[in-house]
Amino acid sequence: MKTAELIAWLQETDASRLEQLWAEADRVRHANVGDEVHLRGLIEISNYCIRRCAYCGLRVERTELARYRMTPDEVMDSARDAVKFGYGTVVLQAGEDPGWRADEIADLIRCIKCETPLAVTLSLGERTPDEWRLWRAAGADRYLLRFETSNRARYDLIHPVGPQGRPSDRIAMLRELRALDYEIGSGVMIGIPGQTYADLARDLETFRELNLDMIGVGPFIPHPDTPLGQAGHRQDACATTAEQPPANELMTFKMIALARLTCPRANIPSTTALATLNIKEGRELGLQRGANIVMPNVTPLKYRALYEIYPAKACIREDGAHCNFCLRGRLASIGRPVGKGQGSVRRDS
Repeated sequence: MKTAELIAWLQETDASRLEQLWAEADRVRHANVGDEVHLRGLIEISNYCIRRCAYCGLRVERTELARYRMTPDEVMDSARDAVKFGYGTVVLQAGEDPGWRADEIADLIRCIKCETPLAVTLSLGERTPDEWRLWRAAGADRYLLRFETSNRARYDLIHPVGPQGRPSDRIAMLRELRALDYEIGSGVMIGIPGQTYADLARDLETFRELNLDMIGVGPFIPHPDTPLGQAGHRQDACATTAEQPPANELMTFKMIALARLTCPRANIPSTTALATLNIKEGRELGLQRGANIVMPNVTPLKYRALYEIYPAKACIREDGAHCNFCLRGRLASIGRPVGKGQGSVRRDS
């Protein structure tokens, strides 16, 4: 699909035309990754973060936020819960937290791989190649690192320079992770202030160029206690001018569908952010428009409300057992079976 066609679909408003897009994305999903929905157990191991991203509720300047760092025993208990619930993968996610030393993460990975049949996905931000190499050697299977937007100027505006004193190059980091033989995942936000439809089309093309194994897209939902969460910025983020994509549910569905058509074999989650926008059926609609992954939370309940990247996050008051029961019922309601095993992607040759 060429750039102009991607932009046209992103701007499409005709309901009958969009039904054709949903149907084609669902057909391509069925043909390439099947009907199974793989469940990835999310463990939010720390809400400490040294970064100052202008929209994120974990940013270091939020000194009023109670911080936590799970113990290794708590992480292992959560991993065992994931096995008990029948999940094939755990995702260890955190803010960018050097308080979790590289050797401690490696020990956790070894314990999970030794004691369970789980795949291990890491979502720990920008770390060094030596750390990534250590974790891969310890048994980590996948690494998630969102580049958020392929528009470099827009990225720099909302991501202040990191503690290393130099701008990030997450696309280069993803290539480094691929060279280390990780399955790689990335994604973008939809509706960033100043973003254009052409930016989103370029994001989709970047997914294809990187040959991503997992693609996560979601609406731009700034936390209210951040610079971009102030009232004026929130209004800008949701503008529907000729050039600014809205940060809404429909745009997220369009990006999921187009990501599926652009990268047919990728694993694409129907995210918690969709459930936040539409608690009744947001996840289900995502799964019917190209997605094939859901990430139920297995973080201990006492920590969930403290990992509030954006406001009113869905499911933070539910424990892991309730979340598992609810999701399985929702999947059954749309006739989609739960996947067995680790659900690794079949990469393009």
